[in-house]
Amino acid sequence: MKALIYHGPGKIAWEEKQKPAITKETDAVVKILKTTICGTDLHILKGDVPTVTPGRILGHEGIGVVDAVGAAVSNFKVGDKVLIACITADGKCPYCKVGMYSHCQDGGWMLGNTIDGTQAEYVRIPHADTSLYLMPQGVDEEAVVMLSDVLPTGYECGVLKSQVKPGDAVAIVGAGPVGFAALLTANLYSPGQLIVIDVNDYRLELAKKYCATSVINSSKTDAVKEVMELTAQKGADAVIEAVGLPATFDICQAIVAPGGRIANIGVHGKSVELHMERLWSHNITLTTRLVDTETIPLLMRLITAEQICPRELISHHFALSAIEKAYTIFKNAQAEKAMKVMLTGD
Repeated sequence: MKALIYHGPGKIAWEEKQKPAITKETDAVVKILKTTICGTDLHILKGDVPTVTPGRILGHEGIGVVDAVGAAVSNFKVGDKVLIACITADGKCPYCKVGMYSHCQDGGWMLGNTIDGTQAEYVRIPHADTSLYLMPQGVDEEAVVMLSDVLPTGYECGVLKSQVKPGDAVAIVGAGPVGFAALLTANLYSPGQLIVIDVNDYRLELAKKYCATSVINSSKTDAVKEVMELTAQKGADAVIEAVGLPATFDICQAIVAPGGRIANIGVHGKSVELHMERLWSHNITLTTRLVDTETIPLLMRLITAEQICPRELISHHFALSAIEKAYTIFKNAQAEKAMKVMLTGD
């Protein structure tokens, strides 16, 4: 088969690779129909994720058709169309039993990290019964791809952790795919304000087109001053960091209201400074989380009922074999007006 191989920081290639086979009775092999590129993949290319070693197939998102199943797989059969969760869960360990699949003792974030991933023609899925989801008939396939990672990440790590409530002033720092996913799902809770901060005018206009009440380009104006003015000098009740840079984390610390919540989503490759000299008395909550994907069933129902439309995250379409070009587009998101890129198997 063909697959996208990581060869060290800054180096990827679409190459021949051995087709995966069943290695454990709980495995399934899935033929990829559609996949995409995640911002985390770009962090891998920068060398920010040392657990990814040269020779690894990248990718942890996608939908496909079951090609083979192990003897112990009971929930799926050959020919089933399935969603692949970015997190592998055995469903049995202490972490899985409390819904913290990201810390599964025999799973977690494995695909495209410690085992071969989904940016390939076929992928092996460990613990298939608890790591795949059957796709409802007639559902928008491209929307469902967003359920592998980006939508539950924005929802679980951003919206749920920041405890968005009706009437809240919500600030989302970063209008990339994850920030946009947080925007779409925060809107389900009827906040009073949805403020989006970024440096990309195209993404900000897109956010405003959907449900943002205000947008701020932090490269052109003082974002902290703007947020304080928009909130009558109070600050934001819920602040979601969706970038992963010291500068964006600093904005979050500066705009959080007394008693507010900062939910970090961004993948941080560098240390940040926590301004405890100001925040020690501010009664804030600061949270971190790796997506668990435990909200996939809920989000699938919302997509099926057309309560959320994550297809809006998709800006470009490519054949899977053109994935190297797709990476170039995705890496140059501002110039190319790119959000999520959709890759379809040939």
